Amino acid sequence: MPQSASATKRVRQNEKRRARNHRQFGHARSKMKELRALEDPDEAVALMNDIKSELDRLVSKGVLHKNKAARYKSDLQRHVNSLS
Repeated sequence: MPQSASATKRVRQNEKRRARNHRQFGHARSKMKELRALEDPDEAVALMNDIKSELDRLVSKGVLHKNKAARYKSDLQRHVNSLS
C-alpha cells in the first residue's frame, strides 16, 4: 500500500501503462496467431510485413524488448518460409 500521494499516483500511472501495453501487444499477438493459421504463402507474406512493422513500432514505444521482437520475427519468418 503506497504511503504518499506521489506513490499512489505512480501506482495509478503504472496500472494505466500496463493496460495500454497489454492491449497493444495483444493486437500484435492476435495477428501472429492469425499468421500461424494461414496456409496461403502470398497472404502470409503480406501479413508478415504488417506484423514486422507492428513489432518494430512496439519496440520503439518500449512495449517490447528488441531481442524479443527479433525472436518473434525470426520464428514467424521461418513459418512463412516453410509455406512456400
